[in-house]
Amino acid sequence: MELDSVLPYALLVFTSFFTLVNPISILPVFLGLTSELTEKQKLEIARRAIFAAFLILCGFAFSGQFLFKFFGISVDSFRIVGGAIFFVIGFDMLNARLSPIKGGKDEVHKAAKDIAITPLAIPMLCGPGAITNAIVLMEDAMTIAHKVAFVSAVIVVLVFCYIIFAFSTKIVRYLGETGINVMLRIMGLIIMVIAVEFFMAGIRPFIYSFLG
Repeated sequence: MELDSVLPYALLVFTSFFTLVNPISILPVFLGLTSELTEKQKLEIARRAIFAAFLILCGFAFSGQFLFKFFGISVDSFRIVGGAIFFVIGFDMLNARLSPIKGGKDEVHKAAKDIAITPLAIPMLCGPGAITNAIVLMEDAMTIAHKVAFVSAVIVVLVFCYIIFAFSTKIVRYLGETGINVMLRIMGLIIMVIAVEFFMAGIRPFIYSFLG
């Protein structure tokens, strides 16, 4: 596949996943969950959460075709639903608040050995929006080059997440509440734009079919 078609696709994968995962918004919860742990233990939990998130996203991405066939649904229907989910997430972020479907601080007191998987990997790093995004974008990966670009972009996003977690204490101290709210609003706006694109891409074939 030509390079000029793979690069825009990789950029779309990166930006959509980074804004959906939104590690900046997870920082306060991550710090709360790991407040009683040492820096070494925090890094270990971050590594486990990132690795689990990678397996989950790639698992859903590459099993998307099977899921569609098994449940008898189309990728266009999934795009419409995904667009709606993204819009809700983006709207919450635009109002500088965590989306309820991504979890909250009520899970702080769960066992330390489990927090890397729940709630960090699921549902915070891999919420409904990120999983839907993985399935839909992999459906658009028509060549091996696109699939490699997809996996590479996911890895880059998760590496960024790990770096942000590793420096979480310093980042929160530097940005403060106002800075985090500004970042939330910017990412929320981007997510809402992506939501409109997904929704229109999904509904367009139904409109064409209806009009004949």
